[in-house]
Parts: sequence; structure tokens; C-alpha cells
Amino acid sequence: MKDRFKKTGLMLAFALLGLFPLQAQQTRTLTLQEAIDLSLINSKQLKIDKSKILQATAGVKEANEARLPEAGISGSYLYLPVKPTIDLKAGSNNGGPGVNQVIYGMASVSVPLYAGGKLKYGIESAKYLEEAAKLDAENNRQALIMNVTNACINLYKAHTAIELVKENLGSSQQRVKDFSNLEKNGLLARNDLLKAELQSSSIELTLLDAETNYKLACVNMNIMMGLPEQTILIPDKSGLALPASIKTLPEYEQDAMQNRKDRAAVAVRKNAAAQGIKNAKADYYPSIAFTGGYVAADIPNFFSVYNAVNVGIGVKYNLSSLWKTKTKIDKAKAQVDQWQQNVELADDNIRLQINQAYEAYLVSVKKIQVYEKAVVQATENYRITKNKYDNALSSTTDLLDADVALLQTKLSVTNAKADSFLAYNRILEAAGLLK
Repeated sequence: MKDRFKKTGLMLAFALLGLFPLQAQQTRTLTLQEAIDLSLINSKQLKIDKSKILQATAGVKEANEARLPEAGISGSYLYLPVKPTIDLKAGSNNGGPGVNQVIYGMASVSVPLYAGGKLKYGIESAKYLEEAAKLDAENNRQALIMNVTNACINLYKAHTAIELVKENLGSSQQRVKDFSNLEKNGLLARNDLLKAELQSSSIELTLLDAETNYKLACVNMNIMMGLPEQTILIPDKSGLALPASIKTLPEYEQDAMQNRKDRAAVAVRKNAAAQGIKNAKADYYPSIAFTGGYVAADIPNFFSVYNAVNVGIGVKYNLSSLWKTKTKIDKAKAQVDQWQQNVELADDNIRLQINQAYEAYLVSVKKIQVYEKAVVQATENYRITKNKYDNALSSTTDLLDADVALLQTKLSVTNAKADSFLAYNRILEAAGLLK
């Protein structure tokens, strides 16, 4: 009796231990919008983009600060180990005074007044680069939304496949049970039973593959959303409805030219490069600044200077700019031309992407219609074949083939609808309308 209680206790303990992994797994229903919102919050790429925007904003501030005064303070104490020779032309020095140290201090201030436009063009260029960084971030945001949508579609397809295969497996297992009873009573050939069992085994393998795909899809989604990797996600298909109608191809192309952030970023960088031409031309002009200073010096046994304040206007001109600036201008013009070609290349790629996405969506809609008709046909085919089989007018092979065909068409129509929704979102992405 005691041994029986011990065995029962051990079995109960192992059973409870086996429940812990299941309890650790959380299950939650997931809509597409929830997946997008969580992914936007936890995206590492968007956090990097935010840092780039802060860096670009600091660049604008730095360019503006170039207009502020430059101020400096310096001072020194010098010891003269060898007596210097001092020749005062105003009179005899008899070898000069006993100078062995020098102390001096200076303070200077310089306020730029004119630099040929370099300050202005530097600020404008920095602002363009800041805008480009923001556009890059928005483009990456849309790309992330598209990736999340794609991942949600894969999750939905994997989850639906499991449901359909499980349903088919249940029917197959019941068929094996029925065939087994018939075979025991001598009403069915052993070979037909083996065919049914073989098909059931094949469906079990299909189910294993579907469950593996589903688990990997869950892990992928959990990582993107910042959730625990083992969270079980149940896709909510309410947000996966297809639109009643879509715009025309030219309308989407026009939307893309106005809304594509990557194209806008290239155009803005072209404008920043154009400021480089103006900045290079500014070298032809002098720099003018307001200057001020203060000097104090003390050379013991010789002289002292205090409160030596000076103010004035400083002018600086680099003569070498007369023959060096043209090269800088040519280089800046080449950069502008390069960005112009990038803009035109982006326009070509956008038109191609719009056409590809639009055609893919039209094909996906036609596939849905074909597969829905195929489901009706496969359902009717299975019904007729089943009736024939029940009346000994059709073989077991025909019945099993009809069952497989029905399962395949059901999977196909489900995948086609999901792919069509994804194709529509690719149109929105290509047109810069994905939000």
C-alpha cells in the first residue's frame, strides 16, 4: 500500500513539474495594429534614427553658434636663466638691466561680421541635413510597418494551416478507425487500410511542419514587439480585410512622388550639396570681424604694462583662394549633379516598384477567385467520390486523392487572401502611404 502511495505521489509530482513550462508560456490575441504599435516602441532601428536626428539637430545648433563671439584668455610666466642682451636705442643700457623673468597675460574677443556668406550657407546646409535625417527615420518607420505586416501575415497563415490540417487529420484518423473495423470484418482489403494509414501519417508530418512554422513565426513576432520569446500569439484576422476598391496606377505614382520619404531625403541632400557651391564661392570674399583685447605684462627691473585695451576691425583675405576656389566649386557642382542623378534614379525605381506592386495585387485578387472556385469544385468532387466509394463505384485511392485535393485548395484560398492583403500593403508602401 505504501509503495502504491509513493508511486502515485511521484507520478503527481512529475505531472506538476510538466505543467510549469506550460504555465510559463503566455497566450495573447494579437491584432495587426497592436503588433505595429509594439514594434514601433521597441524598434532598435528607430532608436538609432532618433539618435541620428539629435546629432543632426546638434549640427544645426553648432552652425548657428559659429556666429557667436570667439573669446580667449592666455597667460605665461617665463624664467630667463641667461641674462638677455637688451639694446635700447633711446640710450645706453650698459649691458641692460638684470632681467630674468617675464610675466604677461592677454584676453581677446572676436565677433564675426562678414565671412562671404559661409555662416549663412553653413546653417542652411545643416538644416537640410537635419531634415534628411528626419525623412530617413520616417522611411525606416514605414519599412518597419511593412515588415511587421509581413510577419503578421506569416503568423496568420501558419496558424490557419494548423487549424485546417488538424481538421483534416481528425477526419483521416476517423477514416482509419472505420477502415480498420471493416478490415477486421473482412469487408476491406488490407492494402486499402494501409493507404488510409499512410495518408494519416503524411498529414501528421504536415501538421508537425505547420506547428514548427507557427512557433518560429511567434518567436519572430515576439522579438520584433519586445515580448517574451515563448509567448503564444493568436492572430486576430479582423484587421486583415481587403479594400473594396483601390486607386488607379497613375494616382499611386503621383502619391509616391509626393509622399515617398526616401525620395524626399535624396532631394533634400541635393539641396544641402547646392549650399556647398555657395560656400565654396564664399572663399572669393574676405572675412571681417570686430576684435577687442586686453594685455598686461610685467618684466621686473625693465617695464610694466597694465590696462592695455584695444578694439578694432580685423580683415582677413586668403590670396590663394584666387586660384584654389574654382576647384572647390567644381567639386561641389559634381556632388550636386550626383545627387540629381540619385533623385532621377529614385524616381525610376519608384515607378517600377509601383507597377510591380500594383500588378502583383491584381494577380492576387484573381488567384482568390480561382482558388475559391477550386474549393467549391474540390468539395463537390469529394462528395461525389465519397458517394461512389460508399456504393463500391470508386476506389480507396480516389477517395484519398479527393480528400488531399480538398485540403490543398482550402489552404490555397487562405494563403491567397493573406497574400492579397500583403500585396495591397506593398502598394501603399511603394506609394509612401503606409501608416
